Amino acid sequence: MWIIGCDFHPSFQQIAFLDKATGEYGCRRLDHKSGEEERFYRNLAGQQVCVGVEATGGMRWFERLLGELGFEMWVGDPVKVRAAAAGKAKTDKRDADLLLRLLLENRFPRIWMPTAEQRDARQLVLHRHRLVQTRTRAKNQLHALATNEGLHPKRRIWSQAGQTELMSLALSPWASVRRQDWRELLEELNRRIYPLDQALQQQAEQRPEVQLLMTHPGVGPVVAMTFVLTLCKPERFATSKQVAAYLGLVPLEKSSGKRRQRLGHITKQGNSLLRALLVEAAHVAVRYEPQWKRKYLRLSMKKNRSIAAVALARCFSGSFVVDVEIGTQLRADPRVPFACRVARLAHWGLVNPRHR
Repeated sequence: MWIIGCDFHPSFQQIAFLDKATGEYGCRRLDHKSGEEERFYRNLAGQQVCVGVEATGGMRWFERLLGELGFEMWVGDPVKVRAAAAGKAKTDKRDADLLLRLLLENRFPRIWMPTAEQRDARQLVLHRHRLVQTRTRAKNQLHALATNEGLHPKRRIWSQAGQTELMSLALSPWASVRRQDWRELLEELNRRIYPLDQALQQQAEQRPEVQLLMTHPGVGPVVAMTFVLTLCKPERFATSKQVAAYLGLVPLEKSSGKRRQRLGHITKQGNSLLRALLVEAAHVAVRYEPQWKRKYLRLSMKKNRSIAAVALARCFSGSFVVDVEIGTQLRADPRVPFACRVARLAHWGLVNPRHR
């Protein structure tokens, strides 16, 4: 069996390898442009190979190559890998040797990786989100043009009558070009976003866990699909506090010595798209769910509205995991107020799916 520690870079990779059968050990620098790395791994075809690499971007093609050859690929947590280093000296060769040593000593900090199908579904959600962001910018430009000309249409500008009124405005030559270009871009974006919305809706209908999450107030197919595709396996987390930390919804702590506990802003680690969607869902929920609204107003008076919205988003993340893992609708029991129970479970982290 071959054990390989790989320090991956976009243009090359430094490897340290050991053949357990013969005891052969060596280090090599494999260039990507010349195809040297592909020739090296293909020469090992038919043997048992385990490759350890730090989590980084730009190595999707490398994962496909190893998967095609039937090799096992372990992806490690960069922070924990670096913490295992003996000294501060950092070179490519030292990093490859460190990865190899961690693999041999069974101390490699392996992290979970999504499947190819899950990654492809994530591309649908991300691509739609980027197009919607661009559409919002186009709408803001058209709204600014209307406001500068003395119109204050608010939402009426997107109706048929509002669009007719906007296009009938007498503008200067370049302002007219600007209006026409943004109008055409908006129509093109709407045309491209529509099939993505349909595909997202179909994906949501095929996933029972997504339908379960959509029973929450303020949660639609976009939020539910993003949450399911980001976590994928809720059993990875023992409590809702771990989910909140994974999404960057916990406060940054700087406590040391005999000082009192010092908490700052949220860490903002993890998936920024899902974190933003959970905050948006919290804003919608407070408008339609009295229990959430009372909690939001109480936190707003105590802190401020931004902190209150983030706190509700954190409660959402915990309650979503309870729904997906246990597989029950928390709205189903009319004897217990929905929001009250969810907030209590998620805030105090009393839910442990592994010991239910």
